[in-house]
Amino acid sequence: MTTTNAKGPLAGKVALVTAAGQGIGRAVAERLARDGADVSACDLSASALADLTAARTTVLDATNSEAIGNWVASFPRIDILVHAVGFVHQGTIEECGPEDWRRSLNLTLDSTYIALKAVIPKMKNHGGSVITIASVASSIKGFPRRAAYGAAKGGVIGLTKACAADYLRENIRFNAICPGTVDSPSLRGRMADLADSLGGMAAAEKLFLDRQPAGRLGTPEEIAAVCAFLSSDEASFVNGQTINIDGGITI
Repeated sequence: MTTTNAKGPLAGKVALVTAAGQGIGRAVAERLARDGADVSACDLSASALADLTAARTTVLDATNSEAIGNWVASFPRIDILVHAVGFVHQGTIEECGPEDWRRSLNLTLDSTYIALKAVIPKMKNHGGSVITIASVASSIKGFPRRAAYGAAKGGVIGLTKACAADYLRENIRFNAICPGTVDSPSLRGRMADLADSLGGMAAAEKLFLDRQPAGRLGTPEEIAAVCAFLSSDEASFVNGQTINIDGGITI
């Protein structure tokens, strides 16, 4: 079951959201629906999508170009794409083996290429808004033990900006949102992975909090709010930007 606000700022717009089972992707799907968009969402996990009632849901692998192509082809019109697929590898370049590197780029950068390439033709006749979820851990700023992740997210930013230049005349806007540390199931999983080596979950939480000048973690809903703005006609003059939502990391 889907629920939309027919009078919201996104009323009449068709939106696709990837990685919508949890965290940022889920918050984005729910916010766009609340603002009136007709939202369809995908994720690799059927169980994660089971209680997402704000959108039509599809289980698929976003690194599978055929699956993404078939999904996108089922929509006569697409106005918004929010691509939130990504993977965080924790480690220096020496700690990143070839399989870790390939997985990082495949899940984060290759999936972005696949999604954007599929959706762009659906927007050429009427324009649209494409939002990629990148990170301040990218070409924007280096973070310890984020070699593969920073490289992959830096690639997402570069691809987003290149597409913004290529499709400006078709009225398709491309912007990259670059969060700081956001409290999500993914982050909690990384904390758990580090807990033993750091002496417990409290120490792991402190590690992530200490890099946030604001003294707190961001929320998925805060990221979703900016996605909603970029999806709307009010953001029609915003194109090719990296928008840092990072609690002061990049001040």
